[in-house]
Amino acid sequence: MLIKLVLVGRLKDRAMQARCDEFAKWLSPYAKLEVVELPDSTVAKEGLAILKSLERERNAAVVVLSEEGREFTSVQFAEKLGSCDRKIVFVIGGPYGLAPEVKQRADLLWSLSKLTFTHELARLLLFEQLFRATNILHGGSYHNP
Repeated sequence: MLIKLVLVGRLKDRAMQARCDEFAKWLSPYAKLEVVELPDSTVAKEGLAILKSLERERNAAVVVLSEEGREFTSVQFAEKLGSCDRKIVFVIGGPYGLAPEVKQRADLLWSLSKLTFTHELARLLLFEQLFRATNILHGGSYHNP
């Protein structure tokens, strides 16, 4: 499984970065992970940078994290991830959201929750859910239904 994360901004909190790195390490037996961090800017400039990054991923499935997106249980998300037969690119915008053009480019808008999270926390949740989903798909014991 090929997974790419296109993320706006850098994590400034070392503990949160360490936790993301830990989930990425745990994910490595199940998927090849590529992480691209784009600089913070205006929503419009971030949108252009995201779209430019996505130009190289023409055949990939693009999943954009957005509060307007569809919600999944962890098992449903695992099934969705497991049914994809191509590279998947996940996108998290900056603190002020995403340009409409980025949302329009998405094959799927995904909401982590009806709650609003900082983009840093959304990043940590994405790493955790990717590991959880791949672990579920491989019959691991991390997920307790």
